[in-house]
Amino acid sequence: MEFWNIIYYSDLSLFVFVCLTVTYMGIFAFASMFSQHQETPKSRKENRFIILIPAYKNGASAEQTVSSILGQSYPMRLFDVTLIADQLDEMSKFRLAQQPITLITPNFAKSSRSKSLQLAINNLPQFKLYDIAVVLNPGSIVEPDFLSQLNDAYEAAGTKAIQCHMVSQNRDTIPARLSAIFEEINNSIFRRGHVVLGLSSASSSSAMVFDFNWFKENIMATKSSWDDKELEALLLRQHIFVDYFDDIMVFSEKTRRAEDFNRQRRRWLYSHLRTILHNIRFLPGAILTRHYDLIDKIIQWTLLPRMIMMAIIIVMGVLMPLFAFTLAFKWWLLFAIVLFIFALATPNYLVDDKWDRTFFLIPVIFLAAILSKTRFGQRLKTITNKKI
Repeated sequence: MEFWNIIYYSDLSLFVFVCLTVTYMGIFAFASMFSQHQETPKSRKENRFIILIPAYKNGASAEQTVSSILGQSYPMRLFDVTLIADQLDEMSKFRLAQQPITLITPNFAKSSRSKSLQLAINNLPQFKLYDIAVVLNPGSIVEPDFLSQLNDAYEAAGTKAIQCHMVSQNRDTIPARLSAIFEEINNSIFRRGHVVLGLSSASSSSAMVFDFNWFKENIMATKSSWDDKELEALLLRQHIFVDYFDDIMVFSEKTRRAEDFNRQRRRWLYSHLRTILHNIRFLPGAILTRHYDLIDKIIQWTLLPRMIMMAIIIVMGVLMPLFAFTLAFKWWLLFAIVLFIFALATPNYLVDDKWDRTFFLIPVIFLAAILSKTRFGQRLKTITNKKI
């Protein structure tokens, strides 16, 4: 009898925790169906931009981003590009040195994005004055009117931080397709849905726009490899609203292999846990002062990551009939609800005949990571990495 009590209460506790995450996502997924911005008016002011690209090892991706940003219709006299070439190959550095950009080649004992960005800021000419700082990851591709759109949006938003719309360029393998779907779900739930309800958008590691003076001062306070999370926390604690513009798109290539996909999720999970531990102490003060943006963000950080949530639902839906068939029904219903929420949050161009099958393969991707050293794990990797 004690064994069945353990099974029952463990199942119930896990179900309640997952339901909290699902409820939170459902509220903002519904809100994301409504537009938060009308057409952005044309700004009379032309701001001066500094575009910062912290590149690590991948020289080809850095070259693509530089080529993309130099093809802007915005006046070239009003923007500068600084690329931090951390451990790039010599040929890439040679080609980048031919471009009209500032190329910085650091020699860090231990590399990190925050160190690269701090070095870039410290090496900017003192006589140059900038209004806006833009951070782009290597591999990001922007359209020719990107800076013109940002200039209009920055003046219209009236805030010190803007997040652009991240879009995946490739969906040719299961991990790449899953990354593309989750990116758009993030855009809908954690960005557009939040802004619609008057809360700050979640920030990303790329396509972020900051007031230059704010960025120059606050990037120096970051210490970890996850400067985007640290900057996001600093913005919230300083009561700075982060706006989101759905029509300003930045295209990036997603990882195609299951092992890279899992490695990326492990890094994100670790940064998530560090962020919670560093910021949970601000929750009581945020509640007392009714700082809703910070309350929401701390709650958001404590929720289950979507990959883990989906894996739990699928695994529990499969395992519970082995113990008590009736306990499985709620997991099956929850899975249907989650798919409905994800469908609401996913743009139409991603919802096709492969959409639902992609989510069913989440446990397979996890299993491939756990059994990576075995023959069976290698076989699973082959299945998930195969082009679709």
